[in-house]
Amino acid sequence: MKDNTTLLVGGRIHTPSSPDATAMAVTGDTVVWVGQDGPGRALHPDAEVVPLDGAFVAPGFVDAHVHATATGLHLSGLDLTAVRDAGELLAAVRAAAAATAPGEVLLAHGWDESAWSGPRLPSRAELDEAAGGVPAYLSRVDVHSALVSSALVELAPLARDADGWSAEGPLTRQAHHRVRAAVLGTVTGEQRRRTQRAFLRAAAAAGIVCVHECAGPDISGERDLLDLLTLAAEPGLPDVVPYWGEHGAVDTARRLGVAGLAGDLFVDGALGSHTAALRKPYTDRPDTSGSRYLDAAAIAEHVVACTEAGLQAGFHVIGDAAVAEAVEGFRRAEQAVGRRALAAGRHRLEHVEMIDAEQARELAGWGVTGSVQPLFDAAWGGPEAMYATRLGPERAAALNPFATLAAEGMVLAFGSDAPVTPLEPWASVRAAVHHHTPGAGLSARAAFTAHTRGSHRAAGVNDGITGSLVPGAPAHYAIWDAAGLVVGTPDSRVQRWSTDPRSRVPGLPPVEPGAPLPRCLRTVRAGEVIYDHLTSTA
Repeated sequence: MKDNTTLLVGGRIHTPSSPDATAMAVTGDTVVWVGQDGPGRALHPDAEVVPLDGAFVAPGFVDAHVHATATGLHLSGLDLTAVRDAGELLAAVRAAAAATAPGEVLLAHGWDESAWSGPRLPSRAELDEAAGGVPAYLSRVDVHSALVSSALVELAPLARDADGWSAEGPLTRQAHHRVRAAVLGTVTGEQRRRTQRAFLRAAAAAGIVCVHECAGPDISGERDLLDLLTLAAEPGLPDVVPYWGEHGAVDTARRLGVAGLAGDLFVDGALGSHTAALRKPYTDRPDTSGSRYLDAAAIAEHVVACTEAGLQAGFHVIGDAAVAEAVEGFRRAEQAVGRRALAAGRHRLEHVEMIDAEQARELAGWGVTGSVQPLFDAAWGGPEAMYATRLGPERAAALNPFATLAAEGMVLAFGSDAPVTPLEPWASVRAAVHHHTPGAGLSARAAFTAHTRGSHRAAGVNDGITGSLVPGAPAHYAIWDAAGLVVGTPDSRVQRWSTDPRSRVPGLPPVEPGAPLPRCLRTVRAGEVIYDHLTSTA
């Protein structure tokens, strides 16, 4: 008679307890044994046997920064990531507008003029002509600005009086927040739940067992977050750790049941939209140094309030002026609550792209986690890409210094910031390893850990086993069709890669540029299958 134990055999198990393991047993929601096939079958004779046929089993990924509804809407809306000039964008809008039902808003996302053949953006008049009277909202890839049609502005007329308004070009800052709120207000409850479910299923199909939803009044809204949490409580979907980005809103946090007042609580904006706060002006826009929305006093006030309330605090910080303001805010908070209490708060910073070693060292001393997105460097790093255009080559080369953050003791948690970059965790691992700036990347092992155990730790799970496959750990794992495993060696004088299990270091699939990345076959959260593309017989 079968018991409630599942025994995986004939695979390659990523576990520190037995690097040459081929089998793993799971009872209920817990890993109970890891080892070789023969002993596994002897110890668990009544288990349901799942033949792996050489597949790779690893801890499930955690995406530490997502926007579920926005990503779901992107998955079902007009994708502008492939357009390469204003003409292509307008043609895509014209075709989509013709298929938009009366009364609906045309939602599009992903344009990035820094990758276009020419940087000219379409005027509002051109967009109006292409949209044909349809309200159109076209968010830039960083979601910190948007092109909008005149019909869309009529849904949020107060945007005309807000900071960041433009009569012709993209809307930024508060004007963008107002039109985005109006757009989200047109989304019906059924449409919202449908897009959220599509997002969670896409996450599960990518081997992701948990996501950190970075919600807030300027991002999504309370109803949106509550609907997502209700949906995530259903079986068969990834876990959702909720954050709410609102300054000092302790009562709101308790009412919503969020993990913290963190995520996208904006200290500044984004580099692509020229709204990240810089100490020196943008190279391609010397008339501006970006926007700063919170100062050190407000940051300190928020950190103190969260620390005293037992909540995680956190902020969106990208530019060097914003990072400096955040560090000063934490210094002031330490004076108010003390270092021990501050570190116990497990606070976090999102993105932290322009940071130096001394700042990283201070943040590590306060126990602050760096929630970072390696695919940012993959998309915009390098001497010819957007970072260099916005900042010049010297400043651009210093962005996203993952090795420095890790060396100074900061816990790193990897995420996508979806829909800004896609739900592709193995691509994130590869991007962190093969950073555009030599010496700024991580080892494959460190990058993988940041996308698994590190992201669990970012949400306050610090039991030492969650995010790894060892007896007693929660059964959060994914099964992958992957190439031969490799182990990085720390000594540059010897072969870079080793497949020898005697190293006692669990191997990982190769993440070299051009190498095929693993394909997810099954995702399991707490022993429950949430995605299945594995064909097997007992």
